[in-house]
Amino acid sequence: MSAAVFDPDLLERVGARQREGADATFSAWVSASAGAGKTRVLRDRVLRLLLAGVSPQRVLCLTFTKAAAAEMARRINTELGDWAVLEDEGLSARLAALGGEPPTDDVTRRARQLFARVLEVPGGMKIMTIHAFCQSVLRRFPLEAGVMPHFQVMEDRDAGELLEDAKAELLARAHTDDGELSAAVAIVASRVHEARFPELLSEVARTRAAFAKMLLDTGGFEGARARIADVLGVSPDIDPASVLEETCSDASFDGSALRDAAALLAAGSKTDQARARVLDDWFAADLPDRRARFDAYSLAFLTKEGEPRKQLATKGIRESRPDADSALHAEAERLCAVRDRLRKADLYVANAALIRVAAELVASYEARKAAGGRLDYDDLIGRTRMLLRGAGAAAWVLFKLDGGIDHVLIDEAQDTNPEQWDVVLALVEEFFSGIGAGDDAPEQAGLPARSVFAVGDAKQSIYSFQGADPSRFESVRRYLEARAAAAECGWTNVALDFSFRSSRPVLEAVDRVFAGTAAGGGVVDPALPVQHTPLRSGMAGRVEIWPPLVVEKPGAPEPWKPPVDPVTRAGAMEQLAELIAARVADWLETGEMLESQGRPVEAGDVMVLVRQRGAFVEALVRAFKARNVPVAGVDRMVLSEQIAVMDLLALGSFLLLPEDDLTLATVLKSPLVGLDEEALFDLAHDRGQASLWQTLLARRDRSRAFADAHDLLLDLLARVDFERPYELYAGILARGGRERLFARLGPDAADPIDEFLVLALGYERSHAPTLQGFLHWVTAGQAEVKRDLDQTGGAVRVMTVHGAKGLEAPIVFLPDTTRLPRTLPSILWDTDSDRPYFAWLPRADDADAKTLALRERVRMRRDEEYRRLLYVAMTRAEERLYICGWNAPADGSWFDLVHLALASVSRPVEDPVLAPLVRGDTPVLRLSAPQRDVVERPDSDRTPEPAMPPPWLYQPAPPEPTPPRP
Repeated sequence: MSAAVFDPDLLERVGARQREGADATFSAWVSASAGAGKTRVLRDRVLRLLLAGVSPQRVLCLTFTKAAAAEMARRINTELGDWAVLEDEGLSARLAALGGEPPTDDVTRRARQLFARVLEVPGGMKIMTIHAFCQSVLRRFPLEAGVMPHFQVMEDRDAGELLEDAKAELLARAHTDDGELSAAVAIVASRVHEARFPELLSEVARTRAAFAKMLLDTGGFEGARARIADVLGVSPDIDPASVLEETCSDASFDGSALRDAAALLAAGSKTDQARARVLDDWFAADLPDRRARFDAYSLAFLTKEGEPRKQLATKGIRESRPDADSALHAEAERLCAVRDRLRKADLYVANAALIRVAAELVASYEARKAAGGRLDYDDLIGRTRMLLRGAGAAAWVLFKLDGGIDHVLIDEAQDTNPEQWDVVLALVEEFFSGIGAGDDAPEQAGLPARSVFAVGDAKQSIYSFQGADPSRFESVRRYLEARAAAAECGWTNVALDFSFRSSRPVLEAVDRVFAGTAAGGGVVDPALPVQHTPLRSGMAGRVEIWPPLVVEKPGAPEPWKPPVDPVTRAGAMEQLAELIAARVADWLETGEMLESQGRPVEAGDVMVLVRQRGAFVEALVRAFKARNVPVAGVDRMVLSEQIAVMDLLALGSFLLLPEDDLTLATVLKSPLVGLDEEALFDLAHDRGQASLWQTLLARRDRSRAFADAHDLLLDLLARVDFERPYELYAGILARGGRERLFARLGPDAADPIDEFLVLALGYERSHAPTLQGFLHWVTAGQAEVKRDLDQTGGAVRVMTVHGAKGLEAPIVFLPDTTRLPRTLPSILWDTDSDRPYFAWLPRADDADAKTLALRERVRMRRDEEYRRLLYVAMTRAEERLYICGWNAPADGSWFDLVHLALASVSRPVEDPVLAPLVRGDTPVLRLSAPQRDVVERPDSDRTPEPAMPPPWLYQPAPPEPTPPRP
């Protein structure tokens, strides 16, 4: 093994900073960069609270995920367990490291008792997610919150099923009802393509909490409609038809001046004469005809983009009759204003219709939940927020909660959304006033009676789809700090800008990338440049930038050439997947050393991070398997898309309808039965009008395979009406089905099969256990399974960056780097104002100035999160980071940002495996540092070692004013 790589002097300074954050005598706000050990600080603060005599049940620790809560509880219990059994000398050393000073006898005695005290707490310590905490509050105060006392919390799958039922009911009502709902659905459907309409309804369903909040804040549909009208600057009763009719009336324009101008134009050039004819037709038409001709009339004055034309008459007319030219331009300005008003009116009608549809969908969904006494995860937050922030019983509830919670700790604070912050702030509102601030309150060992602790990193806020806003992280800090100062309570801000995780080359690459405004916008504060202090000063490190793989499209074949040669080939995406798999396979075969750990690279050391799951992930997993590289697959999978599950679903469909020949053929060919192509042809050929099932019965004596297949399926047909779905499928798999699936599909089929059985059990708990219902439930719901790849052991992990949050790996590949996020949600929400509103733009051209500004803000927030995602991805790497991609990189893409920042300080290298990437002047670029032993502090018996060398231990290429783009 290699020597230790931590610098002791730096560790002492870091330890002091961590102890400052964990100091329980102050409320603290900790901003911790990636790899800074924030979980350690959170754990130490809880331990110091307990050591000071705080009762375990009076500490509330809120985490972002259930896994994080379990990990925090495990770390605390492990440490307390060690304290209970350590020798006195070892325990004193632990406590001194925790508090920064030798412990007293009283502290040591209390430390040995804490493990038993925590175990005796009813229900354990309050270490939970914000949703779990809200659930516990609602269980305790159901009547005050207006929920059923024994409510059930729905999983996402069940909530999705209720939403699908609500959407189906809404469309059915709209089809049979001639009222406002039918008209609203017709208006919405007329403005989108038929394929986009279901997607729009799904987007309404996904943002149902925002719609519900807006409806609640405005008092219902009419109030919401009035808010939209106010935002657009129109009257709530505006109608595009009436606006158009008013525009076309004689009273709306200066007819006399325009008729004079038309007479002048008729004697002018061809262009003038054409415009004159349009004007004459307009004057001669009655009101209905004018409405029909309005677009053609407008184009005589406006461009296709709706802007006034610069010239409306030739030079001679402009100079001889400037009054006529002025009349034409006045009409152009009028039409421009009319077009804007029509746009706003049409946008208002569309959005008012959508809010009607959303209101009906939300009402139907809420009614279904209420009928079953169920709440979803959004309800847990929303109901608790209303309970703690509303009038009536809020004071009583807060008083009761206040008596049981004295110290609140928040993990991953940057991912807390505004509604969740409202819950937290309601809890700590009284911490900085009156008795809550410490007046006449009991104290333990100098601790404040109440304290708040939060730890997070705004640079890692990547959950905007859950409502997280990094700006709220800083605004809440300022608010609480001001409250603490006003109450003269202790408060400290701690910045942890060091990293236990990554090597110096990786961290300096991160610093260089995000130091510029291009990548740093929305990630770092321009006034506080990003800088990470590496604690593994001597650890080997490497950052490589591979040129993006670009494949030229094949040329058109010769017209008369016989079509015998293949005209398709692997694209750039597939070729990059092959290169990454080849690179990893080469490491495993040649025993490539992982220098920081002094051992060969293992498959489990490699993590591949992508922005989105898709074809590249499938190609990469396939390439790894082709080279016998252990791979854990992807972090999420849709069960109905797995081959083994598809075979099981096909078998279920046959059992429901044996006369379906195609389904039976699929079952017979599947591993569950195992007929080959010849046997299936022999069975299906020349059977006349008989079904395939009848033919199998008639020909069962032809071969042993036919007889076995018939007996197996006949036995299942006899069971299907009497066994539950789980019993049926578990029996199929137990009687040889699992072995047959494994034999053909390999061990990768194990996870989908097991998850399929779990799904069957889950279905039976909440539905009538019918096979037909279960099959529809699985296929219609696109059941998605989340997999914890942190526990995969020795296999390559292929994950999204969101899924890798909180994880790390010695070697990280970033292959999905050349594309920019292109899409925006159809429904744009403005959450920055005190009166939140939405804007639905059926087309981009429908936007007015205000909705265009909203669209730009949403686009800016999307791009900022795209760059924060890059920060999270780069900081997952411990020793090596590889940046690569397929197709030419877009300006502002991850690859573009990294290459611009690092090209001038990197050196070209040669690698035979990567030779297909190198073309012309686009070499593989590398930043690296070899493994070095740590520089230890000298003592009286040792000679001091030299100081650490500069960060980059190679000769960098000469800096270029403008790094060349690959």
